[in-house]
Amino acid sequence: MEKPECCALNVILAEEEKKGPLIPNGNHQGTNGTLVPPVRALPERETWTRQMDFIMSCVGFAVGLGNVWRFPYLCYKNGGGVFLIPYVLFIFLGGIPIFFLEIALGQFMKAGSINVWNIAPLFKGLGYASMVIVFFCNTYYIMVLAWGFYYLIKSFSGTLPWSTCDNEWNTESCIEIFRHEDCQNGTIGNSSFGNMTCEELANGRSPIIEFWENKVLNISEGLDKPGVLNWELILCLLAVWVMVYFCVWKGVKSTGKIVYFTATFPYVVLIILLVRGVTLPGAYDGIMYYLKPDWSKLGEPQVWIDAGTQIFFSYAIGLGALTALGSYNRFNNDCYKDAFMLALINSGTSFFAGFVVFSILGFMASEQGVDISKVAESGPGLAFIAYPKAVSLMPVAPVWAALFFFMLLLLGLDSQFVGVEGFVTGILDLFPGKYYMRYRREIAVAICCLLCFIIDLSMVTQGGMYVFQLFDYYSASGMTLLWQAFWECVVVAWVYGADKFMDDIARMIGYQPFPWMKWCWSFITPCVCMGIFLFHLLNYKPLTYNNVYVYPWWGEVIGWCLALSSMLCIPVSLVYKLSGAKGSFRERWENLTKPVWGAHHLEYMAPDTDIKSLASLSPGTEENKVIIFESVM
Repeated sequence: MEKPECCALNVILAEEEKKGPLIPNGNHQGTNGTLVPPVRALPERETWTRQMDFIMSCVGFAVGLGNVWRFPYLCYKNGGGVFLIPYVLFIFLGGIPIFFLEIALGQFMKAGSINVWNIAPLFKGLGYASMVIVFFCNTYYIMVLAWGFYYLIKSFSGTLPWSTCDNEWNTESCIEIFRHEDCQNGTIGNSSFGNMTCEELANGRSPIIEFWENKVLNISEGLDKPGVLNWELILCLLAVWVMVYFCVWKGVKSTGKIVYFTATFPYVVLIILLVRGVTLPGAYDGIMYYLKPDWSKLGEPQVWIDAGTQIFFSYAIGLGALTALGSYNRFNNDCYKDAFMLALINSGTSFFAGFVVFSILGFMASEQGVDISKVAESGPGLAFIAYPKAVSLMPVAPVWAALFFFMLLLLGLDSQFVGVEGFVTGILDLFPGKYYMRYRREIAVAICCLLCFIIDLSMVTQGGMYVFQLFDYYSASGMTLLWQAFWECVVVAWVYGADKFMDDIARMIGYQPFPWMKWCWSFITPCVCMGIFLFHLLNYKPLTYNNVYVYPWWGEVIGWCLALSSMLCIPVSLVYKLSGAKGSFRERWENLTKPVWGAHHLEYMAPDTDIKSLASLSPGTEENKVIIFESVM
């Protein structure tokens, strides 16, 4: 429902205009907190042109490379179908409740990832922590886009460079056609096939894997040997950052339009790849490996840890970007329905992409004569092995390759520029109106992109993949997101009050959400988050690359510094604020946990509104509109 033009806020501001400048004088005290008067020099906060802009932006952000790259990679790593069991369980115990919490909180507070915690100012460290996490995520995530852009450029050739073995980067072990079935049937026996015996065929390597490791990465022996910069990748990285900048610099008015294309086009290509994948020999075995659970894996802690962390990673929880996107909603947008719809789209895309990847892995296993679990290295580059193989098998392969990697670029781009949008929104919200300047958004986005680009240079060296995996493992996934989600639930449910926040949501959407959300925020989700977090610590293993290279001790120290840089923001900020306040501990706690309301709350939070009466209403009815209108007037 649109806001009434003639509302209480306009009347109050008009009266204040006559009296002079708006100065906080303590007279605007509410029962639940303090009202911060608006600064007239600051323009009104942007909102989405239409609600579908918000939906598509969330789809574009949450549905990304994590669905077509990380989810199949984790399924492959953890034994296929058994991974789906804890994954689905964690969707309802943690994914949807926190996803809804972040969107609703941003919509209610009308602020980015830092100022949104004015709902309990003592815990504003949560906002700073999310800013650190999303900054790291923006920094390393774009490398996947740079690799995709590199493949896109290489696709414009008569023969795909990863489909043959006659290139300078290929080794003597490179084999285009394996012919294992002839060895097994005795057709060839121990005689040679080409220049190789059957024994040598067993140790052969696909040209796709050699292109990835020897040409794209040109990977060194370890983290301590960074090697030289790859200038081709540097140019690809620069091009991708320029694209991100021009998608973000004008704010949500432009972002909301771009995602209509970037969020929908990938589905078309995935459907085409699936049709091709299921027609390949061995595809059935691959899909069965994906769907058939290996029950023995359920006893392995790592399967549960990966399932829980993947939910938080793919749902973009704890990054602050969802609160930023929600803050541009109309105050009475039905974010409850949005949360369920977006969660269904997100997990559905992950599940669908798994069929595409595993149908191709089944074919590769059949072709190479090995088990599916051994067909490719289970690293972050799995998508750059399985997907290129699929497109190389299609007629007019270069066209399909260009189409696929263009899709991969779009999938990552919308996630990337919404992540940058969330970071910049949080930074700009820190500055009051007196610091407002005409091009401050453009300048802030430029500084953010430039700083990330400089850090990314460490990932385009020969040892860059080792640096990339350090960021992926420690900085923006796993323990950091679980820690962040745990504190978000605790602050909203126990410091601010779960019942109070449910009432606030009812004021916005016109009806009470199902109590399951409140139970999750208060008990279930914090226990799940802390349980997986402790599980992760107790079963911690040193980081490895491709299950072969073990990181040195100082590499792990760097990784833990990345993780703690965000995790320590919460306790350090809390101790600093408490120690700097005056009065007894009880007085400090009460003063520092009192919400600081924005001016928009005057319009909607009429103290005489009976929120409990909204519990009996169903969403979308005319009665809702009447009650909301009456509460506003």
